[in-house]
Order: sequence, then C-alpha cells, then structure tokens
Amino acid sequence: MRAGDDYWRSRAGAAAVKGVLAPSPGEPGVAPLPSHADAQVDAQSPVRLARHAVSDDVADLVRHVWVPRWRLPPGLVVEQGVLEYPSANLVIEADAAALYGPELGRGHQRLEGEGWAFGALLQPGVARLLVDGPMRALIGGSVPLGRLRVTDAAGLARDVRTAVAAGDDAAGLDRFESWLLSQRLVVDDEARLVRHVVELAEEDRSILRAEDLARASGLGLRTLQRLVREQLGLTPKWLIRRYRMQEAAAALASPTSPSLADLAAELGFADQAHLTREFRAVIGETPRRYALAAGAAAASVNGSSASTRR
Repeated sequence: MRAGDDYWRSRAGAAAVKGVLAPSPGEPGVAPLPSHADAQVDAQSPVRLARHAVSDDVADLVRHVWVPRWRLPPGLVVEQGVLEYPSANLVIEADAAALYGPELGRGHQRLEGEGWAFGALLQPGVARLLVDGPMRALIGGSVPLGRLRVTDAAGLARDVRTAVAAGDDAAGLDRFESWLLSQRLVVDDEARLVRHVVELAEEDRSILRAEDLARASGLGLRTLQRLVREQLGLTPKWLIRRYRMQEAAAALASPTSPSLADLAAELGFADQAHLTREFRAVIGETPRRYALAAGAAAASVNGSSASTRR
C-alpha cells in the first residue's frame, strides 16, 4: 500500500471531499471519516478509514494519525486517485515501514485483498529533521524507516504492527507517540514558518499567485520560494495549484456541482478554459468527464447501499 497526505488525509472519506478523488463507477467507496477519534465506521464497508487526533505533546510534529483497513473480494482491485497534502507520511504496514513524500501530480492508492496500514501525517517541515539530503529527493519517493535519522525503528515497527493487527489503534498510537518523543526532534522557526505558509495556501481563498502568498506571509517572493523549496522540496505555485485543484475536484464531485463558469470564477481562474486546462494537467481528465464519472460512481454506491438495506 502506497500512502501519502493525502492518500488518506484529514479530508479522506467521502469521494466528494478534498484530497481523495472520486472512484470509477462500480468501485466500492470509502466509508465516511469519523468526526472524532472514538467514532466507529461501518464494519461492513470494504474500505474503512479511522483518523486519530494526536496529543498536544506531539502536535507540533504530527497533524494526525490515520489507520485504513480494507477487505475486498478476490480479484477486485480499487485504484484510488488522490491529490496529496504537501508534507510527508510515516507509514507502517505489515511488510514495510517508510517515510513517503507527496506526489507532484495525481497520486494513486492501489487496494486489493485484505490489509491495513498505520500512517502519521507529519506537519510541514518535520520530514526535513528525519532525512539526509535535500527535500526535493523525497518528492514522489520514500525512505525506509531504518534509514531515517531515528533510533529504535525496528522496535517501533514491531510494536505498532502487533497493536494494529490486533485492532488496537489506541495502543499503536500510544507506542508511536512515545517513540516520537524519544527522538527529541526540535521544530525550528523555519519549520513553523513554512507550516504557516501551507495553512495560508490552504485556507485563504484570495491567494491565487505566489506573490499573493508571499504578501500574506510577510515574506519577499524569493525568501518564500527558498523556504518552501528547502523545507518541503516544493514551490509556492505548487501549493496554491494543489489546493485549487482539490477544491475544484470536491465541487465537481458534489451532488450540487456548479457550472464550470461559476466554479472558475469562484476559484480565481481567468475563465472556464483556464480551469479546464489546469484541471486536465493535474487530474488527467477534463472537469466535465470527471464530474460525470463521479456522479456515476456515487449512483453505483448508493444503489448498492439501498440493495443491502433491503
């Protein structure tokens, strides 16, 4: 299983939510994300996702922890498209453990058979404390847990696997947090600043260009570019483009999808044609085709659910 922010990030769950793209018609959807750590998802869903908040002790290091579980019929493979969060995920699976960087374009999550994963979405700037070399090298790639600048990687992987395989997410989370605190990572001013920059790009809808982001963050454009490159291996333009495409994909997959002209205006594109070009470059298909596929997939899922209830 390949993971990244947004393979299963805070907005993962329903197909119409930012980050996780709509499935193809006929594929099982992802069970809705619980609204809090103690909530339960449908145990009968073929793909389930739980997100867990972390304690205040590690909140500067980790955005949240996510644990997907899946059980698919033999021969069925789900290819989940995603637009990832601009940070890295530390992921422990049954047969692997590594730090994964985000994909520049559309990422894919392949699910088949039965399995689980334990993932921690790191705060922006934290991955730089764990790896050697430039962050750019982590984009679209991964580093095995044992090759990071950490101690007791084997012990962490063993204990988390034992807990999660037994269905005890809380024990896995406790072990992970204790291990992370033992690493004594220090979040410096630049890491905190790049986290603020990422939050601005995500939340401020008036930010449409790198110059806007620089102004909002109180930085010169070149200083902003250097900060994002060194801390994340990305560019300010990529941050802005990623969130605009997440917003576009979410709107197009919603039951009340707006017109392309209205969506283009809302997201700050010059016109509908500009939105279509940008969407196709990132998502790999036109907005109209994506909206049609999302609607067909939703109808298929709803039809299956109704049949099950009867």
